[in-house]
Amino acid sequence: MEKKNTAQLEELQALRERALQGGGADRIAKQHAKGKLTARERLEKLLDPGTFQELQSFMITPGEGQVTPGDGVVTGYGELDGRTVYVYAQDFTVYGGSVSLTHARKICRIMDLAVSSGCPVIGLLDSGGARIQEGIRALQGYGEIFRRNALASGIIPQISVTLGPCAGGASYSPALTDFVIMTNKTSVMFITGPNVVKSVTGEIITQEALGGAMAHFTKSGVASLVGQNEEDSLALVRKLLSYLPSNNVETPPCAPTGDDPNRSEERLNTIIPEKPNIPYEMHEVIELIVDQGSFFEVQSGWAPNAIVGFARLDGNAVGIVAQQPMYLAGVIDINASDKISRFVRFCDAFNIPLITFVDSPGFLPGPLQEHGGIIRHGAKIIYAYVEASVPKISIVTRKGYGGAYIVMGSKSLGADLHLAWPSAELAVMGPQGAVNILKRRELARAKDPQALRAELVADYRKKFSNPYRAAEYGILDAVIEPAKTRPTLIAALRALREPVRQLPPKKHGVMPV
Repeated sequence: MEKKNTAQLEELQALRERALQGGGADRIAKQHAKGKLTARERLEKLLDPGTFQELQSFMITPGEGQVTPGDGVVTGYGELDGRTVYVYAQDFTVYGGSVSLTHARKICRIMDLAVSSGCPVIGLLDSGGARIQEGIRALQGYGEIFRRNALASGIIPQISVTLGPCAGGASYSPALTDFVIMTNKTSVMFITGPNVVKSVTGEIITQEALGGAMAHFTKSGVASLVGQNEEDSLALVRKLLSYLPSNNVETPPCAPTGDDPNRSEERLNTIIPEKPNIPYEMHEVIELIVDQGSFFEVQSGWAPNAIVGFARLDGNAVGIVAQQPMYLAGVIDINASDKISRFVRFCDAFNIPLITFVDSPGFLPGPLQEHGGIIRHGAKIIYAYVEASVPKISIVTRKGYGGAYIVMGSKSLGADLHLAWPSAELAVMGPQGAVNILKRRELARAKDPQALRAELVADYRKKFSNPYRAAEYGILDAVIEPAKTRPTLIAALRALREPVRQLPPKKHGVMPV
């Protein structure tokens, strides 16, 4: 009996060793030569030491000549800063990390467990694509992953980290997740590669230019964050998760920062330029208000006229949405609309209060925007804010004109608290445009139209576009001293918490997409 037990243990150990070797020493050396870690090395760096528990390490694709336990993907669970997370890491040293039906079902198993356990799921992607020799079975596997991505959306946070290639249909899985972290000069994502592009269009383009990290960070908006190397990308996962709850019924983790909740910032009283056409740095406004050093921006390279990210106020996580006067004067365009609406919906799904800083002269005009569907895309922001049930606070710092004012979490869309600084201008349009329309006849008859226009603009500002008129109507809840914004927001969040709202029953709405 003892010999039998010993033999069984030896067999188990041999299988474990075989699984741990991945594609073998030669392929691991090639992986390292590219400056890339192996799947298991990545998991060791991502998770708290000694916490990873592997599952289904012996699974194989039946009938393959070279049998490698694990089938090219390492799956399991562990702890990240003491919180349980479910993980999978594709192993490029085994079949190039290609996805078979077995490979896919290992990933699906992890995702099912993550949902049932209420824990985040993190995917480390490094794959050559579908395993061609599997044919339709590989495509079936991809479809099963996509289905779980969609079903898990809004229940648990899903984070994808691309650490190598992610091509063809495989790229739809990260696109379905909440955040995509790419690695500069290492990871690429595209539906059709350079060879296909050349054969169809004749255009010659490199993989990096077509689907590299910076292409998706600055042009497509697919990449939420970019790490400069693998270690940096994995560190970004840890930082991102520090703001997120494990599931949609938990509150976000609180991390006291020691920053005084009653801190005032006199710099805010003078940060808005006297001339309305001079820009200022909205990042500085945000940094002065939130807990020091806590602002964590996402998608900063794409649609920079809009700012979205996470921060802390008195240690509690909040979602920040703002416009950036330093870029296109903070106008809203198609890309900014998509960026804002998706972020608002994410925060609402995971119980993260929303703070909106409003300073926009309007929507970007022009046939390219109109024909591109700015009406449809802008409507997404309205839908997202109206549907959101988390505490919503908006602050108009300077310009809030027309439809751009309405869509940015205004009182009419359901803001729980609507504030403004004394510098705020709230009107259908800017004073210059309004005067040109309302007083065009007077201006045409004037001996000195420039002087008259300046006088009329000043009068319009005094009568119509200052915040006190909106406060008189009860549209603004308060006009506050900029320096007191931080303690005002913290007190408001303590009072609001999670509002109880009863919406009419329905299966779901039809969001403009």
